Amino acid sequence: MRGFLAGFAGAAVIALIVGYVVVGEDFAQQQIAQQISAPTIEEARAQAATHPEMKLAAAPSVALPFPVAIKAKFDLTDHNGRDVTEASFAGKSMAIFFGYANCEAICSVALPRLGEALELMGDKADNVAALMITVDPQRDTVEAMGPALAKWHPKLVGLTGSDQALADARNAFQVTSEKIFDDPEGNPVYAHGGFIYFVGEDGEVRTIMPPILGPERMAELMTSYM
Repeated sequence: MRGFLAGFAGAAVIALIVGYVVVGEDFAQQQIAQQISAPTIEEARAQAATHPEMKLAAAPSVALPFPVAIKAKFDLTDHNGRDVTEASFAGKSMAIFFGYANCEAICSVALPRLGEALELMGDKADNVAALMITVDPQRDTVEAMGPALAKWHPKLVGLTGSDQALADARNAFQVTSEKIFDDPEGNPVYAHGGFIYFVGEDGEVRTIMPPILGPERMAELMTSYM
């Protein structure tokens, strides 16, 4: 079972690298261009083709504006049973990932790396709300999410809600989700957005971080946009 999902995780990472994400290849490539030293999409592709080992490792000299206007908006319930909206985190930045707590594919890469990045940020992490909005509300109940996420990092907060509330949250971030099959144990496996959205204190998305970034780079990016 773990071998099966590990293979699926590898395929998911490869798909993410080549731009198979819900926001589209050109948009993903534009963000990749932002995260490395190449100033254009074309140069980013050329660098990736010529130097695959450098995968998004270099830092931009300045924090660049996000090219698409996306504003955080949600009305959900956290894993402690509290009703929360984006306003509940006023005064903080947010790192938001869409996934599910027991996912052993891309989520098992993104969430622990986000947790490691928060550790590297030290006291600055106190000003970041790390949120996972579930795409699997049937299994990600209020009672189940907290313990499942705690294995990745104690600061991770799971959010769930009605089907409509979760759909509204996905729409706000231009994320899609779809059940693609059941695993050999009968559990659903979902295709869903692979980026971590970093949101500023004003509620605007500042940048997106693919989970192929190392925790050091994630920490650097989040700090630069605070």
